[in-house]
Amino acid sequence: MDSGTLISFLALDLLLVCVPGADWAYAVSAGLRDRAVGWAVGGLVAGYALHTLLAAAGLAVLVAGSPALLTGLTVAGAAYLVWLGWGVLRRPGVPGAGGAAESPASGRRVFLRGATISGLNPKGLLLYLSVLPQFLTAEGAPGGTRLPVAGQTAVLGLLHMACCAAVYLTVGVTARAVLGARPAAARAVTRTSGAAMLGVGAVLLVQRLGTL
Repeated sequence: MDSGTLISFLALDLLLVCVPGADWAYAVSAGLRDRAVGWAVGGLVAGYALHTLLAAAGLAVLVAGSPALLTGLTVAGAAYLVWLGWGVLRRPGVPGAGGAAESPASGRRVFLRGATISGLNPKGLLLYLSVLPQFLTAEGAPGGTRLPVAGQTAVLGLLHMACCAAVYLTVGVTARAVLGARPAAARAVTRTSGAAMLGVGAVLLVQRLGTL
């Protein structure tokens, strides 16, 4: 793939990743728990790794062509966001709440939650179903490359994963550093993050279920 295409995709992708949403809310919430941010961001990136594999295998086209399947995935993701957001509102994480370090079992839970959030994130579905295909070039077409479409998809997916890792690590670590000594402010921000997840999920549920 030519450098111009990669730079254009990277610029647009960074813009999308930097828009606060469910991933941001989870990174902030995890950043306020001892050492949980690494597990959380790893999970978020793993969810997008699954998106990349499915897109490279051509399954993204199948999902895009099946309104019922796309609606089902969106509803599942929205319902999970509502459930997770409500849990964060009920028990907001604060600095030091997890002890000196996250246990392996707790870390795995944080990782799996992150993977589920990004794996079912409607913004991620939009990226892989609508945005990413615009940067793919068929072999043999004018301006095309020797890299097959599946390979191009994998490259762009890896770029997206790198952007997510960099941005969400920064968000989580910054939240930890700025709010670490302010438990009341940390609790308020965490509740705001939970409310954001719950709100996004509720809006998506109303929109999708209203079209059925």
